[in-house]
Amino acid sequence: MLSPDELPHYVYSDYIQWEGRWELIKGIPYAMTPSPSFRHQRISQIIARMLDEALDDCSHCQAVLPVDWKVAEDTVVQPDNMVICYQPSGDFLTKAPSLIFEVLSPSNAEKDRRTKFSIYEREGVGHYCIVDPENNVAKVYSLREGRYVKQIDAADENVLFDLGKCTIEFEFARIWTG
Repeated sequence: MLSPDELPHYVYSDYIQWEGRWELIKGIPYAMTPSPSFRHQRISQIIARMLDEALDDCSHCQAVLPVDWKVAEDTVVQPDNMVICYQPSGDFLTKAPSLIFEVLSPSNAEKDRRTKFSIYEREGVGHYCIVDPENNVAKVYSLREGRYVKQIDAADENVLFDLGKCTIEFEFARIWTG
């Protein structure tokens, strides 16, 4: 078995050459396959629509679908849904989103619950929602003094997200109807 020092360590210049959908975390590539299920994609689409509608009156923030967020030279992630409160200057994000939703799939659940949780917390993502379509519940975390604190296990609750320049209300009951 290879030690961590013997494994290849990839960086952004390698990542952009790959075909298909990938994430790169601490130099380790993660294939974004198989494609998400219909239910996963439907829930993600509903979340995107709801975020976009909730931000109609906020000229500072915008809802974004999966796009590369280059966290570091060896770490690039693609959250399912996010809200950014700045205007990106290139083809990828370089600053932390204010709010991220990750919809769990069997192939990504542990990565979203642990690895990405740690990355988002460390990088200062204000709110992180881990959406579990199998159980119709979303674990909602908010950053407090540099650490995530669980706010609620939301099933049919409405949650207010303070994004700094605006506040949005999100109705979790609506996402399970897809």
